[in-house]
Amino acid sequence: MNILMFGRGVIATQYGWALEQAGSKVEFYVRPGRAAEYGPSVELDILDGRKSSKGAPVNVSWPITMREEIPPDHSYDLIIVSVNHEQLGPVIKAVASWAGNATILMFNNIWDDMQNIIAPLPKEQVVWGFPGGGGGYAGKTLHAGFVKSIFLQSADTAASQKRHQQVAGLFEQAGFRLSIQKDMRSWYWDHFLLDAALGAQMFREGSYERMFRSRAAVKEAVLVMQEILPIIERRGGTPLASSKMMMRLPAGLIAFALYKVIGGDGLMGEIMRRMEASSHVSKDTQSRFPKDVLATARQLGMPLPRLEALEPYFASKTESE
Repeated sequence: MNILMFGRGVIATQYGWALEQAGSKVEFYVRPGRAAEYGPSVELDILDGRKSSKGAPVNVSWPITMREEIPPDHSYDLIIVSVNHEQLGPVIKAVASWAGNATILMFNNIWDDMQNIIAPLPKEQVVWGFPGGGGGYAGKTLHAGFVKSIFLQSADTAASQKRHQQVAGLFEQAGFRLSIQKDMRSWYWDHFLLDAALGAQMFREGSYERMFRSRAAVKEAVLVMQEILPIIERRGGTPLASSKMMMRLPAGLIAFALYKVIGGDGLMGEIMRRMEASSHVSKDTQSRFPKDVLATARQLGMPLPRLEALEPYFASKTESE
């Protein structure tokens, strides 16, 4: 398959590498001038979770092809979009100008209305999914990792089952396991809320590493999560089974599980540490998760005292004065 990754970010690079290793042709769209800045290859220091729960180490110099202009008559079969969620508006407009007949995989955090986000695109060409990885760049080296699973909407909810099958088959052929979601919208919102809760508490503690040294701090993040989960229903979504369970279980028990999964020495913990050790994800980008959730809650007239109490930590200096 002929694949174009939008940008040369963390997700685009490591999944692009994995898909190329499985036989696809992969190229990257970058802004004018970036190809020379980035150079002809990427130094990979990633953990591949497809064959090992700890992540098989990959340390290679990977030559890549970058394009600064995309002709309308291109031959790409698939365009993968994975950017910071606040960047989606201009990114989708850019993709729409040269999408052609390519399938477009939205591999992204989503908080706003899904159909509004992709309004400039032919809806029948869009498939919704989410990666299971992260990390960051330090200079020209990518320190990152990904787990075996990716998340994908179900075939019966896709605008085109043929395009859905195309994407599903591509990742399965590359050795990934598919976690199929019948309600992708609610899944996106649930994941976004988790990021918001963890992020808000992280700003209070100073870093994720410091937060996950303390079960008490993780428990506080879980209490924030339990407080904000009802937003899903207020927005017209359906809480996932995992969300309902999180609402019923004691916060301390959930905190213990998160402490082990994210704060431990497993693959997800290492991915989180690599992400935080890099400068790829800025504090401004991380703060947008709790900011956006709080803004939505205020629009809905929902008081969120725990999240509001953390606002001085994740609001910008200007906003908090």
